[in-house]
Amino acid sequence: MSTTLTSKCTLAGAVRDAALRRAVGWPIATALVELFSVWLDRRRQRRQLHALDDRMLRDIGLTRADVEFEAHKHFWTR
Repeated sequence: MSTTLTSKCTLAGAVRDAALRRAVGWPIATALVELFSVWLDRRRQRRQLHALDDRMLRDIGLTRADVEFEAHKHFWTR
């Protein structure tokens, strides 16, 4: 079977269209990955803050009540 210019162009167009269809979902997927990353980081930071002792909290100007309030927030809450 010989390949003609028309068949090459048709194949190239199909590949481009498939790539375009896949690329449309990328902005959404990227945004979701970034959102989950922020949530995980927020969760990690709150756990680390909660693990600090009272002396360390005094050094940074926080009370245990401040930390408890922050540590018990949901990960999606700022």
